[in-house]
Formats: sequence, structure tokens, C-alpha cells
Amino acid sequence: MFRSPLALFRTLAIAEAVSWTLLITGLILRATVDLPIAVTIGGGIHGFVFLSYGATAVLVAKNQRWHPVPTVVAIASAIVPYATIPTEIWLHRSGRLRGSWRLEAGPDPRDGAWHDPLMRALLRRPWILAVLVAVLVVAIFVALLIVGPPGGRD
Repeated sequence: MFRSPLALFRTLAIAEAVSWTLLITGLILRATVDLPIAVTIGGGIHGFVFLSYGATAVLVAKNQRWHPVPTVVAIASAIVPYATIPTEIWLHRSGRLRGSWRLEAGPDPRDGAWHDPLMRALLRRPWILAVLVAVLVVAIFVALLIVGPPGGRD
């Protein structure tokens, strides 16, 4: 399914936009029909997808050898509702999502970083990578739930 960085990034960019819709719908339902559980559900889904998108942006940025500016823009776009879609379009049109996963070391000196062999090994085993990323995202999500919602508890 995610045979390329483009496919993975596009999927998570769209999922992040959908999760914004769920959160905004929850906020509207809470304000209009006094249904606070809608924000809890929409916010929880949005939070999980937000973290997943951020992890995906970092993985794709590393694989594609992005400079810091596109990486920061990609991650920060999740903060603004629906901004992941135009960001994905920009990254795609500028060629930053072109190519495949770097499964083998190439002649580029940037392939020699200490973490590159580990990244390539995990990219060759996508299910293990997916489980590790999911565990990381769940751990961060749970930690944030323990800390509490933005703005504190009522």
C-alpha cells in the first residue's frame, strides 16, 4: 500500500485533514446541541492522526533528504486546519516526494549517517517499522492523555 514515500505522505496528509473535520464537527456539536463527547471522540482521533502525520513527515523527510525548511513546514502544516493538503501538493510539485524508499546505501555521503543503516533495515521490513512507529505514537498519545487536554480539565 505504501510502496513509495509519496503514497504514505499523501495518505497521512489526507487523514490529517479528515481528522480536522472530525474535531471541528465535534466542537460544533458541543456548542450547538451540548454534546461534549463529540469533542472527546473527534479530538482523540485528531490527536492520534496528528502524531502519526508528524512521525510520517519525519520518516519521509529523512528518506527524501529534505533540508530543514521543508521538514519544518511539513510538520507545522498539521497545526493549521487542512494545511497538510496544500503542503503535500507543494512537496509533490517541487519533486520532494519523488522516488522510492532508500533500501540500500548509495554513493551519496548523506547515506553514511549513524542512523541510516537502521532506517534502511526497518524500511526493508515495513511491518516492523509500522509497529515501532505505532508503539511510539501510542506512547506519546498516552503520555499526552495523562497530562490532560489543552487548556486543562473542566
